[in-house]
Amino acid sequence: MRLDDVIIVLARPSEPGNTGAVCRAMKNMGLRRLRLASPEPGIPLQDEGSSLEKLLARAIHAADIWNGAEHFATLKEALVDCSISVGTSRRRGRRRKSNTLGPRELAEFLKPKNGRAAIVFGNERTGLNREELELCNMASHIPVSLEFPSLNLSHAVQIYAYELYQTLDKSINEAQGCRAVPGQWVPMTAAEIDGLVKKTSDSLASLGFYKYPGREDQERFLRDLTARAGLSLSEGKYLHNIIAKAWRLA
Repeated sequence: MRLDDVIIVLARPSEPGNTGAVCRAMKNMGLRRLRLASPEPGIPLQDEGSSLEKLLARAIHAADIWNGAEHFATLKEALVDCSISVGTSRRRGRRRKSNTLGPRELAEFLKPKNGRAAIVFGNERTGLNREELELCNMASHIPVSLEFPSLNLSHAVQIYAYELYQTLDKSINEAQGCRAVPGQWVPMTAAEIDGLVKKTSDSLASLGFYKYPGREDQERFLRDLTARAGLSLSEGKYLHNIIAKAWRLA
């Protein structure tokens, strides 16, 4: 994976100054793809006003990152063309991700992958909520002091951007003798994974597999597992055909 394949996604951002600082943090480390999902009213969507001035003042020389940012009504729409999505959160608990990677571990995990990866950051005040984290395939956190574990949004983005730059930047990789994986293999996007999971779940339901509650949790498990495995579309179809054949033999 290259830096160009990484997308920084801000879910429900509300502070224009923070968003501008995120643009600067990204450009410092060679990241250029920014998406905003369900931005709150404080984020300027028009080319005028004090909010935009505040945003650009914090972006300094990274206004081009803001000008190229993509806007989406929902987080799900912002992730639909990504092969894997990573929700950043320090919180754990029921219905949240049980496994998490630090920024450096995440960068190493993404290095051999192909496709697009979204690193998702939540609202400045509340972080990612449960529903937003469920849309992601895996979780990541920044190890910090428990005495004061809350990080500013742009600072968090800067830490991830640094680790991604050190691991994925093409010039650094080539200087170290690393080479990108040939591009013949392309993992499924989120939309393709959702389709595969739905077909697989329907086939299992036809077998009487869901006599008890749990289908939703298993669909989420299959979706996350498939994304982390980086299956290609043909591999995904082959996996589904195995399930479908079992149904026909039943």
